[in-house]
Amino acid sequence: MTHLATRFDGMTCSAAAAVDLPLPGTATTVTGWLCIEHPGAWGRDVIGDEVLGPEITAELAARTKAARVRPTLIRRPGRHEFTGTRTVLLASSRPEGSWCERFEITDLKQLLDLDLGSVDGPPPGIGAAVRDPLTLVCAHGKRDQCCALLGRPIAATLAARYPDRVWECSHTGGHRFAPAMVLLPTGNTYGRVDSAAAVDAVEAAGRGEVSPTGFRGRSCYHPVEQAAEIAVRAIVAAGVDDLVVRSENDSAVGDSAIVTHRDGRRWRVGTRTVDFEPRQASCGAKPKPVTALVADDPRPLPPIGPA
Repeated sequence: MTHLATRFDGMTCSAAAAVDLPLPGTATTVTGWLCIEHPGAWGRDVIGDEVLGPEITAELAARTKAARVRPTLIRRPGRHEFTGTRTVLLASSRPEGSWCERFEITDLKQLLDLDLGSVDGPPPGIGAAVRDPLTLVCAHGKRDQCCALLGRPIAATLAARYPDRVWECSHTGGHRFAPAMVLLPTGNTYGRVDSAAAVDAVEAAGRGEVSPTGFRGRSCYHPVEQAAEIAVRAIVAAGVDDLVVRSENDSAVGDSAIVTHRDGRRWRVGTRTVDFEPRQASCGAKPKPVTALVADDPRPLPPIGPA
């Protein structure tokens, strides 16, 4: 097939996306996370490339898939000597009651002792409770060069300010939105952050708030729900857990969601799928059709009793 020239030729995928693609509704839908410290080389497919060794790779891949837990490799920004002890994070990013626990292992086979189904319930107490928000910054160069080139400086900046609370991580979804980062345990996902925006996001999370700059959505929600939440946050002050979002199947308004505030206020938010010019989804890839969600203005609904 003959390549059709576009105005995005020669650009990185993140530069091409930054021209006009909106961020809301682009976070990967994830409610459970298993983050494994791995300071060595990362493959393109995290577990699929057997970077954790053939002894556990297939079994761990099957277990994380069955439990709907996202396996993620993490490493400390900068150069560090590997002592043989790995940090593991297990996190639940549910809309209410999100949590994260941290523990250490000395043998990767210990990962097979974990009950990954615990992410659907309260904290299991297998590790120390993480009280301050943790930040994962995608630096997965094997997946796309934008993640390494743009993510690592952000991770370094944050690590200098928040020691032991920042990790470089493998693919989080959407490298075209690099620099990309995820805050645990909420699963709040950000893109196109510069150093100032990244710091603002972490500081806001520490206060139980949500910084709007670069906010792509909360990972526990599907794209329509993510876009709807962001549209309401643009007009209403709300803490990180003050809004609950539920999809709505109503042909009269198209794809929409109901957003309910803790104080009982409610809004219906409709969304539309909009076509954009074809462009590369990854660096070096051929252009392909691109669509994105665009949210309409929230419409107030009769309030209900406060939660």
